Amino acid sequence: MRTGDARKNTTEVRQGNRRLMNIRVLAGSISLVVIAFAAIYLIFSLQPNPTAI
Repeated sequence: MRTGDARKNTTEVRQGNRRLMNIRVLAGSISLVVIAFAAIYLIFSLQPNPTAI
């Protein structure tokens, strides 16, 4: 397996990064989805009831 760093073996190359960028992206994506669903819920819940007389 070719690596960008000649000193690393295949096990070191396959390991995850230590900066935890995957967790940051996952947390950011989940928070955006929660905010989007909350906004959609608020938009529909604040509209007047069409069956009310």
